[in-house]
Amino acid sequence: MATKHILIVPGDGIGQEVTAVGKKVLDKIAAKFGHTFTYDEALIGHVAIEATGNPLPDESLEKMRKSDAVLFGAVGHPKYDNDPSAKVRPEQGLLKMRKELGLYANLRPIKLFDELLGASSIKPEILKGADILFFRELTGDIYFGEKGRKNNGDTAYDIAEYSRYEVERIARKAFDAARTRRKKLCSVDKANVIETSRLWREVVQKVALEYPDVEVEHQFVDATAMLLIKDPRRFDVVVTANLFGDILTDEASQIAGSMGMLASASIGDGTGVYEPIHGSAHDITGKGVANPLASILSAALLLDISFGMKAESEAVISAVDGVLKAGFRTGDIADKQTPADKILGTNAMGEEVLKLL
Repeated sequence: MATKHILIVPGDGIGQEVTAVGKKVLDKIAAKFGHTFTYDEALIGHVAIEATGNPLPDESLEKMRKSDAVLFGAVGHPKYDNDPSAKVRPEQGLLKMRKELGLYANLRPIKLFDELLGASSIKPEILKGADILFFRELTGDIYFGEKGRKNNGDTAYDIAEYSRYEVERIARKAFDAARTRRKKLCSVDKANVIETSRLWREVVQKVALEYPDVEVEHQFVDATAMLLIKDPRRFDVVVTANLFGDILTDEASQIAGSMGMLASASIGDGTGVYEPIHGSAHDITGKGVANPLASILSAALLLDISFGMKAESEAVISAVDGVLKAGFRTGDIADKQTPADKILGTNAMGEEVLKLL
């Protein structure tokens, strides 16, 4: 039995809806396994800007630091997407959170539930058995480098930077994970063109000497993008830089059938943050149709990684699997064969998971 404090940070859009379901799952786990989970909430993103003028208020950051784990929703709003000149943006809160909490490793498991083989546009015979764990470096690269305009605003620049220690620490986490899986690691870069990628490959090659039991390959990012669709089963653990990881893991959502199925963990030296990768999805916000399974699976990652509660985490994953086996779907993972009475909204899908818990 354990007592843990969890901060719920819904953020924007459907983040509000799916984290509410994730919290219910955590409550059910606490009751079933005899734990005590306490909660608080904090603002980030567009809702924080509207309330305080700041995409990550100091109060929110302090709550994050004091919590044992954070269940996160999403940030983003079309208002800013359509205004490139906006100086204050929701995503600034997300980047600051990662930097201030030292969240340098983003883990994204890409695991296909067999029941969703038909939900992807990729042929089932290519997909079946795919199980990839991405390690995306999270606090370096072009997202955090110097950026600006010059030549009267007609030229824009974003500087990508990596230090040796930044590559070393994410590489070691990826190698450690590979040792617990199929002992295969693919490092993704663009070392034929980009200097940061040359440093990346140099460092990964050096770290690999400490892990002689792990088979290592190096792939250029463009080749990896193709191979993820052509032969996803060739990959086990993939480690890559911030920008490449952002793009490749969204592409890999097709392996899992939908972005609504993909959880992630952002970890480092302190409080871990757990979130679905689907974003704020304002086109469906408030309609009650968002897929809550990625948030539920993020809660499972939280239980496992931050709290070491493997049995509890596996119970959540098993419940999700059971709901899918029973034929229940949200709209994003339904197909033409799905009966209308099996297509559920956000809360109804959450209730089915709770029943199996």
